[in-house]
Amino acid sequence: MKKTILILFASLYLIPQNSNAQNEGAAVIAGVLAIGAGIGAVEQIKEQAELTATQWILSNHPELSSFSLQTLDFNGKKLKDMSAVSVMTFKIQEFTPSDKPELDGKKQVLFGFTSAGWISKYGINFEKVNWHLVDNAEWLNMMVSYVKVSSSEKNTSEIKSTLKEGRVVNKGVKVKNKLVIPFFKLTGDMYFVTDYSSNMKLVYNERSLGIFLKDTQDLVQISRSGIIDIHHFFFMKDNLFKKI
Repeated sequence: MKKTILILFASLYLIPQNSNAQNEGAAVIAGVLAIGAGIGAVEQIKEQAELTATQWILSNHPELSSFSLQTLDFNGKKLKDMSAVSVMTFKIQEFTPSDKPELDGKKQVLFGFTSAGWISKYGINFEKVNWHLVDNAEWLNMMVSYVKVSSSEKNTSEIKSTLKEGRVVNKGVKVKNKLVIPFFKLTGDMYFVTDYSSNMKLVYNERSLGIFLKDTQDLVQISRSGIIDIHHFFFMKDNLFKKI
């Protein structure tokens, strides 16, 4: 928003003071203000989503008495793209209450799967968001199933070992810079499906992890960068959270 204000003042200063220039200047200012409004709207949506995620945790997981909740993947979205967001993710970590506590407890990721119409001209309808909380063990199981359906590797223990050391990229699972488990090459309209649980199916399509929610019949997609961020959060040595 600060950048927007600076651009506005720069525009006012640089525009010559004549009739045509003033009309052009008005158009520039209107455009700048529209950008500012868009940025503000997106930030408001993010804040509301994070607050709602926190309220969901407080209502459904009373065992979490000291925790930090931050947005993991809700960045880089323009206002016109927000209605197309199919999943929001939030990183959660517990800590021991103390003065200036360290985030040293259990890590979890909260998924907010959105349905069509969750954002409209009337605002945000969080009743169209389906919440799902996973820990590192559940995430690893999901990734094992995903790798099995995405590649020719079927050995569970081998996949788990590779996933703990590496990361999922577009072409498969890499450990350091070596592609250890290559994924099948597919065209954009091909899908491999595995029935993961009573709640969801996992769908492999080139460049994304698809999750089909059985209750709502929605197919949502997590980008490859989103998978990397979640995996990194669970299995990296350093902590993505800053000190409280």
